[in-house]
Amino acid sequence: MSMRAPETVASTRPDLGALALRYALVLILAVFIVLLGLTNASFLTLSNFNVILQQVAANALLATGATFVILTGGIDLSVGSIVGLAGVVAALIAQADGTAPMLGAIAGGVGAGVAIGVINGALVAIARVPPFVATLGNMTIALGIAYVLSEGQPISGLSDQFLAISGPLGGVPIPVLTMLAVVLIAWFILARTRFGMRVYAVGGNAHAARVAGGNVRFVRFVVYVVSGGLAGLAGTLLASRATAGIATTGTGYELNAIAAAVIGGISLMGGRGSVIGTVFGFMIIGVLDNGLNIINVSPFYQLIIKGVIIIGAVFIDSYLNQKEE
Repeated sequence: MSMRAPETVASTRPDLGALALRYALVLILAVFIVLLGLTNASFLTLSNFNVILQQVAANALLATGATFVILTGGIDLSVGSIVGLAGVVAALIAQADGTAPMLGAIAGGVGAGVAIGVINGALVAIARVPPFVATLGNMTIALGIAYVLSEGQPISGLSDQFLAISGPLGGVPIPVLTMLAVVLIAWFILARTRFGMRVYAVGGNAHAARVAGGNVRFVRFVVYVVSGGLAGLAGTLLASRATAGIATTGTGYELNAIAAAVIGGISLMGGRGSVIGTVFGFMIIGVLDNGLNIINVSPFYQLIIKGVIIIGAVFIDSYLNQKEE
């Protein structure tokens, strides 16, 4: 009978330093929430929590798309411009009354995002253009198309049916319900399907995934289509909420989406992280934005704080990667 060697204390003891680093931002968020709750009674109210959820809904969709892309080792800088383009397209269609124009507006906005996503995916997966270059170019192209379609002016006069898609359903705002549905579907795909396994495999080691029979090009193509489609959906919902399609609506949103994913533990090297982490990421950003506004912190200082948090998250990810290696 074989004897099993006793486990040593060193082998079973958790790395407390690594654990502390991994959850440092969550702990900071908890402290931040407590301090804000003590200094401003309105922060911890149900109505303010509802405001936070509505504010993070669009970034949640973008961050979920970014999760798919970053897990494969890619990046998508075009989603901010897609938001503006989708909003303009949806608003142009939604100027007519009726259910059909409303559905057409949603389809048009999401379709615009999917179209840019297809181009991104083709450039990255088939033409093998570096993701940074491909999506940076399409960021400019999408913004330019949005300006051309809108002639540089907000597209207003939208139908009541279209405006209703940002309203409540059963007491819960539709954008929040959409956010929850998208997050759950994304979690299921990444955690429970073969395609999700291939996304992680491509990001972890593309060559090994290819040798194992995985279609690396197909996976890379699809994740950019998903990212573009979710950005189109976000832009459509934002146009409804703002009661206008504005080309510059999504300016800077790509940075918030990437930040949410990275803060949530999605490795920029690809192959590691989860949608659950991304949820923590975009909630951290949402709570920070809301809380800093409540205590009247200048938007300029808010940018500095957010930048420090992003650098800290990337540093933690890099440090933990080195320890694992």
